[in-house]
Parts: sequence; structure tokens; C-alpha cells
Amino acid sequence: MREILGRRRRLRRRARPAQLDAALICATAWQWPVVPGVGTAAGDGRGGRDGRDRGCACPDPECAVPGAHPFDPGLLAATTDERMVRWWWTNRPTAPIVLATGGRAPCALSLPAVAAARALVELDRMGTRLGPVVATPTRWSLLVAPYTLERLGELLYVQDRVPSSLRFHGEGGYLVLPPSATGTGQVRWERAPGPLPGTNGRRSGHEAGTGGRGGDATGAAVPWLPDVETVLDALVEASNGAPDGGSRLAY
Repeated sequence: MREILGRRRRLRRRARPAQLDAALICATAWQWPVVPGVGTAAGDGRGGRDGRDRGCACPDPECAVPGAHPFDPGLLAATTDERMVRWWWTNRPTAPIVLATGGRAPCALSLPAVAAARALVELDRMGTRLGPVVATPTRWSLLVAPYTLERLGELLYVQDRVPSSLRFHGEGGYLVLPPSATGTGQVRWERAPGPLPGTNGRRSGHEAGTGGRGGDATGAAVPWLPDVETVLDALVEASNGAPDGGSRLAY
């Protein structure tokens, strides 16, 4: 009987949601400030198991990003403090993981999913090294090294044409990270975080971020991030050369 009870306890521990482990990896190993997202409305009878097409839990019935934004606490509460992160996700185990972009944290560029998939194919063909890529059913986001608004403005100024649907997640912005579920569906890694050069191939956050073998934040290698200039130039070139490229890229 004692052996059976012990086995049940182990099964319960394994079955816990992966968000806590992934949030700890981001906050403590990578030093990325995170905060729980508002999540989707419970018990509305809509949507599938991944939360797709479910309404937002915030008071706005017309929320444009259901479940995929901070609310209470707000974005300014984002932290790398392990105790705070543990408290948040212990109380809300399935809360989405929201990264506060900019500052010392990664920034990101995002495109509609179909256009982004075409752009990644072109970027690979050009031999451009990419960092992590976050994918939702509607948009993909390329994580890049932190940049300032001033530098971004300079880079955009010299471009002849910039896709109208290209969004920039910099200082004061945010991005939902895997393995969150939002109103549009499951968030996943299209390109898993890779280690910095010289880290001897330590375990990447992808293993923890997908709920596969999370838990030990100290064993996760810090992800490599490309410079925004390299990715921006390649992305604009790829999108302009693709069908519906340039300013005609649609959602």
C-alpha cells in the first residue's frame, strides 16, 4: 500500500502544468522578466482543450488579444524573482507566461503566421542565423537582442519598404511565451531557443518550455539572440520578394 501511495504522489508531481517550470527557466536562468497573463474565461463552453476561440478573462468583451496580455498584476510587475514567480504560478498554474520585452530582456518582431513562415524559409535560404521563434496559430514572433526605439527608428528610416503587418515588441511591450494557451490557441516554439556560443551545449529552455523535462532552471543555457539589424534587413527583403510582400502583407 505504501508503495502504491508513493507512486501516486510521483504521478501527481509529473502531471503538474508546465508553465511554472517554463516561467522559472525564463526568470531565473535566462533573467527574462515575466508576469502571468490574464488567461481565458473559464466555463464559457467555447473553444477546444487548447483554449482556442475562447474569450478573454479581462473585463473587455472585445479584447483584441484574448488571454495573451497581463492584467492583474500589470506589466510593470514583471520580475525575475524566483519566489514571486513560484507564488504566481503556484496560485495560477495554467496562467500564460508573458515576457516584458525591452530593457535587458529580448525584443521581438512579429508577422502573421503565413507570411512569417514564408519569410523563415527565405531567411534559411540566405543563411541567416535565427534565434528563438514563438508561434501562435495567427502570428509568429522572432526574438532578437534588445534594441532602443532610437536605433529601431534609424533602421526603419533607411528601408525603402516595410511590411505593414510587421510589429515591433520593444521597451514597454510584451510577448506570450510557450507553453501558454491563449484565446487564439496554443503557443509553441517554431524555432527552439539555442545556447550561446561556448556554453558546451547545455540544455536549452525548449525542453523545459514544452513541459518535456522542466524543473531544473539552473541547467538551461541562455538562448542566443540575433541583432535586430540582421533580422530586420533579411525579413524586409524576404517579405518584399514573396507573394503579397512589402506593404501588402495581410493578416
